[in-house]
Amino acid sequence: MKVKEVMNKAFAVDHDISLKQAAKIMSDKNIGSLIVVKGENIIGIVTESDLLKNFSNPNKHVSVVMNKHVVTIDPEEDIDHAALLMAKRKIRRLPVAKGPKLLGIITSTDIIAHAEEVGDEFFFD
Repeated sequence: MKVKEVMNKAFAVDHDISLKQAAKIMSDKNIGSLIVVKGENIIGIVTESDLLKNFSNPNKHVSVVMNKHVVTIDPEEDIDHAALLMAKRKIRRLPVAKGPKLLGIITSTDIIAHAEEVGDEFFFD
């Protein structure tokens, strides 16, 4: 099964929005992360955890607290590859991109929901 068959809609925000604005978007959309962009380029990811750790200053920009080491995956990759990449990097959210263009996101919950599609080598290594 391909990543593109499992991915969900990803929400991108500009790098200079505040933590308060990011929290509102996450709450309204019932999501746990936002992809941070500058122009059309993905420059980070901010999660609920990032917001909670830094909410003493809700006017701080997301670019200050985001994870700048964003790992992305191509939509044509197999979900086995996504699962292994997430396990290796110890991440739970993996933006799906084609070059600089954000297409979606795949999460650990998505991998678990499609466990029957993931190869045995992932679960029984």
